[in-house]
Amino acid sequence: MTAVLTVLSWSTMGTLCRANGDLHAAAAPHGRRRATRPFRSVAVLAMQGVGSFALGVVGNAFADRGLPGVPGVGFTVCAERPGPVRLDIGPPVWVAHGLDGLAEADLVIVLPPDGEAPRRSAELEAALLRAHRDGATVVGICGGVYPMAYAGLLDGRQATTHWSHAGDFAARFPGVTVIPDVPYVDEGDVVTSAGGATCLDLCLRLWRDGHGTHVAEAVARDMMAEPRRSGVPERPDVPERPDVRDVPERPGRRPGVPAGDRRLSEVITWALANLDQPLSVTGLARRALMSPRTFARRFKAETGLSPYSWVLDQRLDRAETLLLTTGLSVESIARRVGYSTAGMFRTQFLKRRGVSPSVYRRRSAAAAVRG
Repeated sequence: MTAVLTVLSWSTMGTLCRANGDLHAAAAPHGRRRATRPFRSVAVLAMQGVGSFALGVVGNAFADRGLPGVPGVGFTVCAERPGPVRLDIGPPVWVAHGLDGLAEADLVIVLPPDGEAPRRSAELEAALLRAHRDGATVVGICGGVYPMAYAGLLDGRQATTHWSHAGDFAARFPGVTVIPDVPYVDEGDVVTSAGGATCLDLCLRLWRDGHGTHVAEAVARDMMAEPRRSGVPERPDVPERPDVRDVPERPGRRPGVPAGDRRLSEVITWALANLDQPLSVTGLARRALMSPRTFARRFKAETGLSPYSWVLDQRLDRAETLLLTTGLSVESIARRVGYSTAGMFRTQFLKRRGVSPSVYRRRSAAAAVRG
């Protein structure tokens, strides 16, 4: 046990062991907006050679640690076959569940071998298809997108992966539109992530979509993380290789955002403080001293979202917070977050949550009492 704890840290390994009960030492925002339902169970598929960082982050993000206001969810670590699973560093860990452990999960997260594309596995692909068919959201982190693509889950969809895999992935799967240099791509029932530190951003996004902004913020506080980050870390310059020729090369910094230009961040800060005001692209661009077209391009490069989608997200996030922390009426909250009528607010809220604001408030209050 001591040897593995030196790899995953005391808190991470403790979290995994308590939640799984069977993992022992031995071893734009791009995508479609959709109504979401709370997930009650998470299954993580750890492939041979899995990165200990990714396994630790996902374990800390989803395993039940009894945080106030955070609903407990079932958390299971699975492997293609029960037994020892190699980590990228240190001794292996013992995983008791095989692919059958994916069957009952609402959320299936695929963690690949660190730094390499996974080999094909007919059994794994079939298990992912079954889980998806049964209603699970399937998530691929970094090279975890390969099994999803082999299974056909990404056909005709957008996806992302680590920049070092992007060219190879695009060449192998021409039916998938690869979006490089974004933290994750959310297609509703399938989600892909660039990996690295962005897997934390994705975990918080999944909490936010499934259980609300207040829950995601509580998890972020416990993990000492920012609830939202924009963009992805810059990658080092690498010589172009034949297998990446079809993927746009990324310059040294985020495209379209000049170094030292604080106008965009100042406009974002202003918009967050004035969500009750009209926030058109033209008006925001004027405040940033840019043309609407330039502003929209730079805004999306910085946040991964169009100005319209970002404003919609911020208004609904603020509305969720007000629903849960104040006794304000739905009509008052609608005005405070920039909707001219309560009806328009209810329509947008229903699209995001699948329930009305009043029902969301009642259910969240009941869940807090139970928790």
